[in-house]
Amino acid sequence: MEVKIGVQHANRELVLESEQTPEEVQSAVAEALTGKTGLLTLVDEKGRRVIVPAEKLAYVEIGESEIRKVGFGAV
Repeated sequence: MEVKIGVQHANRELVLESEQTPEEVQSAVAEALTGKTGLLTLVDEKGRRVIVPAEKLAYVEIGESEIRKVGFGAV
């Protein structure tokens, strides 16, 4: 699943592929915003952790990964 994170005062968004479910990502965002931890922590497909301070979050977009088609073929 693809997750896009907008960070305040940053020109580019963070994009990561995660094996977490949309519900897990949504609960992690909600927990970070309620002030319990103050940090949004997500894990990508390779096991790397992405940590963003909750007060710097602009938006979080949760979506399915697109399967990219390569080559020529009938549409």
